[in-house]
Amino acid sequence: MSDENQARTEPAARPANKRGAARLSAVQALYQMDVGGSSLADVLAEFEAFRLGAELDGEQYREADPAWFRDLVKGVVAEQRILDPVIHRSLVAGWPLKRIDTTLRAILRAGAFELMRRKDVPGRVVISEYIDVARAFYEEDEPRMVNGVLDKLAREFRETEFDAPAKPSEPPVVDEPPVPGEPGEGA
Repeated sequence: MSDENQARTEPAARPANKRGAARLSAVQALYQMDVGGSSLADVLAEFEAFRLGAELDGEQYREADPAWFRDLVKGVVAEQRILDPVIHRSLVAGWPLKRIDTTLRAILRAGAFELMRRKDVPGRVVISEYIDVARAFYEEDEPRMVNGVLDKLAREFRETEFDAPAKPSEPPVVDEPPVPGEPGEGA
C-alpha cells in the first residue's frame, strides 16, 4: 500500500480544542485518583496549577478549559455509583468493568458522564471526542471498544437524538414524474 493510500485509510489525528484537552486531562486525573488514591481536591488543584496549559518535565500540555475539566472530574466522581453499573451492562458478557484497564475505565466513565449529564453537547460529538482520547493512549482495539460502549450508552441516555436519522450530507434525490415536452420523457 502506498503512503498516499495509507494516509487515507488511517484516521487523522485532530488537534485538541480546549474542551478536548480538558477531556484528556480529566481522564488522566481520574486515572491518577484510581491508581494513586489521590483525593478529588488534591487532583483538581494539581492539574489546575501544574498541568492545564503548563509545561511539565519538558512537555507542553495543551491549554484546556478549566471549568469543563472540573465539571467532568467532579461529575464522574459524584456519579460513579450510577455510571459503573450502566457501563458494565454495555460491556461484552464476561468482561466486568473492574477487569477493564484503568485508563480505559476512566475514558468510559468520563464519556458516559458526558452522555448522561451534558445534553448541551451532541452525543456524536461526545463519542468522537472520547475515541480521540482513547487514541492518545491506545492503537489497537480500545478506540473501537470506546466507540461501541459509548454508542450503546448514547442510545440509552439520548434515545430521541439517536433514533432520528442522521443528517444527510447531500439533499435527497426526489423522483418526480417527467414534465410533458421536456427531455427525458419517453417520446
